[in-house]
Formats: sequence, C-alpha cells, structure tokens
Amino acid sequence: MSASQHSHPHHILISLGSNVDRQRHTQAGISALAEHLSDIRLSSTYESEAVGFAGAPFYNLVMSAYTNLSIDEVGRLFKAIEHQNGRLKTDKKFAPRTLDIDLLTYDDVICVEPVVLPRPEIEYHAFVLQPLAELVPSIVHPNTQKDYAQLWAEFDKPEQKLWIVDLTWRVN
Repeated sequence: MSASQHSHPHHILISLGSNVDRQRHTQAGISALAEHLSDIRLSSTYESEAVGFAGAPFYNLVMSAYTNLSIDEVGRLFKAIEHQNGRLKTDKKFAPRTLDIDLLTYDDVICVEPVVLPRPEIEYHAFVLQPLAELVPSIVHPNTQKDYAQLWAEFDKPEQKLWIVDLTWRVN
C-alpha cells in the first residue's frame, strides 16, 4: 500500500448493537471507536426486540466514520473492542450480546475476503437499514446502486418492531 493511499481516509459505516447492560456497553463501544476513527456521526438509537432467541431488547445504531486502517485492521479493531467489552468468541449467532460491532461498508468496496462487504444484513434487517436511511440517506449501496433512503422506502417493513430511544452518546 503506497503512502498516498494510506493517508487518504476511507469512509466506513458501522453497526453497533447490545442487549446486555446496553447503555454502558454502547457508550464504551462508541468511545473506543472514537479513539481510532475520525469525523464520527451517529444515527438515532433504535430499540428492537431480540430476533431468533428469547432475550432482552437490543439497542442498535449506525456510525459513519473515516479511517486510514485497512479492512483487515478495522476488523481486528472491532474484535478487540468487542472483547474488551466482554464479548466471548463462543457467542452463538442468536444470543445475548454485550457489544456487537460490524463493518457494514468500506468506501464502495465489494468483496468476500477478508469479510463480506457490503455486509448482507443491510438489505434484510430493519435495525441496520433504518438507521442507515436516517444517517446517510443519499449514500449509494455498492451492490444495489440504490441509496439508503430508497432501500428503506422499498423495504418490506418487518414484523420486527423498532422504536427510537432518546439517548445521547459522547463521541470523545
């Protein structure tokens, strides 16, 4: 990677979720990310019922940020922050989460390695798509070539209930 490429920040979209001690873990995740990323903007916080297992409701939000890290490095950073917040590697897919941080997009990259980008759940989870439509309505999803406002408008609104929670997070 040349130095010129490295100095150019990449725009990333991130989802954060928690359903265990949600306020503390969400704030800890945002604060940790803010130490490594720049120009952070957050969607509203959405509360939703757990899907696929009996558990406490989730908080979910989307973050827009910029980074000089590679996709690989971003993935390692997220795993480290999840780990610091008590997320265990053994967690099943549908299970309580102290903190779940997922890279949704990295610029307009479409890839399957080192991770699948854009992340597939953008297109089928309201708790990812609705905050994206709110935060970055005019950004175009690399696969569909539709912006997030249009994707959300066309989304088959789910049985899954989502509601906005009036919370303010510190981003420093």
